[in-house]
Amino acid sequence: MLAPICATCGTQFPPAAAPPPSCPICQDERQYIGAGGQRWTSLDAMRRTHFNAWRSHEPNLIGIGTTPAFAIAQRALLLRHPEGNILWDCITFLDDATIELVKSLGGIRTIAISHPHYYSSMVEWAQAFGAEILLHEGDRQHVMRPDPGIRFWSGATHALADGVTLINAPGHYDGGTMLHWAHGADGQGALLTGDIIQVVPDRRYVSFMRSYPNLIPLNAPTVRAIAAAVEPYRYERIYGAWWDRIITRDAKAAVAASVERYLTWIGEG
Repeated sequence: MLAPICATCGTQFPPAAAPPPSCPICQDERQYIGAGGQRWTSLDAMRRTHFNAWRSHEPNLIGIGTTPAFAIAQRALLLRHPEGNILWDCITFLDDATIELVKSLGGIRTIAISHPHYYSSMVEWAQAFGAEILLHEGDRQHVMRPDPGIRFWSGATHALADGVTLINAPGHYDGGTMLHWAHGADGQGALLTGDIIQVVPDRRYVSFMRSYPNLIPLNAPTVRAIAAAVEPYRYERIYGAWWDRIITRDAKAAVAASVERYLTWIGEG
């Protein structure tokens, strides 16, 4: 039996004789059912049409993304670490070439994910590398493919490895998570945000939303809380969820300026 994959959001469901009637991730107000209705695919089908591309963003940080673009089109980040490699966020597509390349880079110890839109085929990835999946407890109900390899953490922060900390920042999702890498950006610190803090096309700024495709904003207290969650950390760089969504310098100042701009335009500045 194949494990069906929602073609709109990229979430993989448990193996079954037939896919479910609909995808709960896409039915949520933060996502959407495509204009053509619910569509399904599988890894077997995708392996005939897709492959993964790679990019070295900086020493020990490698982007992995699928070509042609699939579903939400995010790319994952492989953080190479002496205590074991970490896959930040996840992508749906996985093939033998990707497995071979990742193993040559030291494999994966832990998969940590910012929010349910990027859970994708996390179980498939974890099983391929013998990795643990680490998710925030606040999003437990959004796991579509349960697995013994999934472990939930709770609270405001979780120390993942030396210099690597997971930060909970509710807003886009209750379990919304960012990863702080103290040794990134030549030791000046990097923040891997998914779209909990969204790097916008004008890379001097970021933004904050409950739903990006449906344009549902967050309220002032929530945005202030997200800013407060990352305030204790030093970071020069932000890596968003897509190849080109990166703030390469002065990222902490960009977040501060963006919070003030956002609050001004919702009348709370």
